[in-house]
Amino acid sequence: MDWLKDNYAILLDNPFIRAGIIIIGSIVIAKVTDWIFVGFFRRWSSKTRTNLDDSIVNFLHKPIFYSILFFGFSTGVNLLGLPEFLNFAILGIFKTVTILIWLSLFVKVFTMSMEWTTKRTDNKILQSRTLPLFNNLGKIGIGLFGTYFIFLSWNININGILASAGVLGVVLGLAAKDTVANFFAGVFLMADSPFKEGDYIMLETGERGYVKNLGLRSTRFMTRDDIEITIPNSVIAAAKIINESGGSGVEDIERIRISVQVAYGSDVDQVKNILKSIALANDSVLDNPDPRVRFREFAESGIRLELLFWIFKPETRGRTVDAVNTEIYKQFNQNGITIPYPTMKVVMPEK
Repeated sequence: MDWLKDNYAILLDNPFIRAGIIIIGSIVIAKVTDWIFVGFFRRWSSKTRTNLDDSIVNFLHKPIFYSILFFGFSTGVNLLGLPEFLNFAILGIFKTVTILIWLSLFVKVFTMSMEWTTKRTDNKILQSRTLPLFNNLGKIGIGLFGTYFIFLSWNININGILASAGVLGVVLGLAAKDTVANFFAGVFLMADSPFKEGDYIMLETGERGYVKNLGLRSTRFMTRDDIEITIPNSVIAAAKIINESGGSGVEDIERIRISVQVAYGSDVDQVKNILKSIALANDSVLDNPDPRVRFREFAESGIRLELLFWIFKPETRGRTVDAVNTEIYKQFNQNGITIPYPTMKVVMPEK
């Protein structure tokens, strides 16, 4: 102890000892601060009804601890009297790691907050189907914000980079205008959401299939022939798209119309009963809403009726219509119901 008292001042003048004391002190302070801060906010968040603040408090544990720790390390390194370039590199690494840790926190909190808000709001813009768009835009914004501070931590003048990026952006925009158009069209498609991944759609050209992927540049969907079609977003955004999976509020419900004609003189009630029983007997036809038959018009060759029924999956349309049409033809023949067709009488002049 006497030796320590006699050499106390000498020990404190040693930069390595002072740096070690500061580093050890920063570890203790980081632990105590983390314990007090997180403990206090955990007690506060436990009294609220939502779990969002509890998750945020748990995420804050790591950034607070390492921020205090790296601050102490940086202070200790400054006392060592290292060469300037080495000192600058070590401090830059500490700052960069700290920024990355906080960026990770911001991304987690932003993503979680967006998901939490989506489940608890009736906002027409912020919905579950538009959540990926806003998540991606938010992450890009956080990434740019973090990149700016990383440049500052290394004393890099960002003004010249921004000026060069502006000029380069104009050049690239002119050279890749189609790509830019596809990108913005993809953003608008995600925001407006006329269809989403998994929807069954029909293009203007007549192809029908499921949307496989909705990206920022293009949209891919799989046809009934198991052929994948890729369409640029700028094209599909300006086209007329029929979404057979949307519109009713019930997922993948679609109504089918089948028109038939029977000869004049047929028993209309009998025909209606046969058509409705055929629809009800098909496993792909829904019982609710129930199938129905409508008398549409007095046509030239006969009476035109229309059978209306609903199916659950749009891709079953083809085989369901085939089965129903086949059964209609069979039962009309069995019950003596005539399906009229145009006839022509040729009169030959007498010589």
